[in-house]
Amino acid sequence: MAQPSAQSPRRLMALQLLLWHSILWAGQEAAPLVSVTSLPPPLPLPRSFLLKSLEQVRKIQAGNSVLLEKLVSGCATYKLCHPEELVLLGHSLGIPQASLSRCSSQVQQLTKCLSQLHRGLFLYQGLLQALAGISPELAPTLDTLQLDVANFATTIWQQMENLGVAPTAQPTQGTMPTFTSAFQRRAGGVLATSHLQRFLETAHCALNHLVQP
Repeated sequence: MAQPSAQSPRRLMALQLLLWHSILWAGQEAAPLVSVTSLPPPLPLPRSFLLKSLEQVRKIQAGNSVLLEKLVSGCATYKLCHPEELVLLGHSLGIPQASLSRCSSQVQQLTKCLSQLHRGLFLYQGLLQALAGISPELAPTLDTLQLDVANFATTIWQQMENLGVAPTAQPTQGTMPTFTSAFQRRAGGVLATSHLQRFLETAHCALNHLVQP
């Protein structure tokens, strides 16, 4: 059997896709990314904001994909090759994931979508912070990704302030998972980055629709 280091990029990408899709859809009904072409946005969003947001989403997706690929590359070593086991481990570790239901439903509400987007980014920023110390090799990628997520959250918050729909206070960070072993931190990293990747896909879909003429 080939060692993980000998896996081709194509095979690694296939495993990566299998992992995060299986994790996210297991045990729950997927929320469809339906078209909202017949529903004009209730509030005008500046095109400059939408384009900047799309750029930030793509940047985070790229960094997150790199981190996820590196985490998955240790699959055999850390026995993370079975998505079903990761799902169960995610429940026991308490790895949360954010919803963007207000951004993907037919009754799209921009103010609530922006609020969900900001809360989700704040959540994933906390999860990335909880992964600190995962390994010296991954630390630079993790730090950059965390900074990019924080910057995007700031962009969303500033836009909500401009629209006059920002809450009176920033959200508070809930209890984050505590990892007691290298295995748990690695598994938690795979789960957190997988959830973040799906979150970003939904955000990109919603923002891309709004920027279309």
